[in-house]
Amino acid sequence: MTVADRASLEPPLEDFSLGQRLFAEGLGTALLLAIVIGSGIMGERLAGGNAAVALLGNTLATGAGLVVLITIFGPLSGAHFNPAVTLVFAWRREISARHSVAYVAVQLAGAVLGVWAAHLMFGEALWQVSTRLRGEPGQAWSEVVATFTLIIAILGSLRFRPDATPVIVGLTITSAYWFTASTSFANPAVTVARSLSDTFAGIAPVSLPWFIGGQLVGAMAGGLIGGWLFRQERRP
Repeated sequence: MTVADRASLEPPLEDFSLGQRLFAEGLGTALLLAIVIGSGIMGERLAGGNAAVALLGNTLATGAGLVVLITIFGPLSGAHFNPAVTLVFAWRREISARHSVAYVAVQLAGAVLGVWAAHLMFGEALWQVSTRLRGEPGQAWSEVVATFTLIIAILGSLRFRPDATPVIVGLTITSAYWFTASTSFANPAVTVARSLSDTFAGIAPVSLPWFIGGQLVGAMAGGLIGGWLFRQERRP
């Protein structure tokens, strides 16, 4: 299936102005981070020191929130909420280079605002820097696997079940929270923003290069393999 064929199955993003699309990307990413950080704080406070219970609460809220956000904003902006996803679609020429740069900018800004919104909700200091180290090689490799899995899930769902994409992405992240050693950040904007929260979901700035590097490698591998795997040959 070509880009044009797949586009015919999706809502025409051109029906919305660039301003609407960028606002949707920024708002969606902000709400995603408010969910990730807020549920992490709530989970930790209610778990009584049980990290597994705290992670479970964080997981369920994030997966459910993704389903809602992608359902709402998908027809408007594509609901990337993730520079790695935007990078893959730019490489596939499904979003222009100029628009992809704008998407990444609002994703990063929205992510930081979402962290601050969560801090305000829970009475935390607005400005924080995480001290939670996540620099082990296994965690960096986990980000390669998690981001690769996410990209494959997105491309596969768009190829075969575009209507199910919100649920597929939500379930992918929900499962990856538990089968990866890093709890599946799989998103450079999320990773940067979480370094600004010294809470359950935080990550120390020194760990960022390992995570973001792994995410970019995983995204490109997913884009390459997914592009080949889901391409349909045309026969006479």
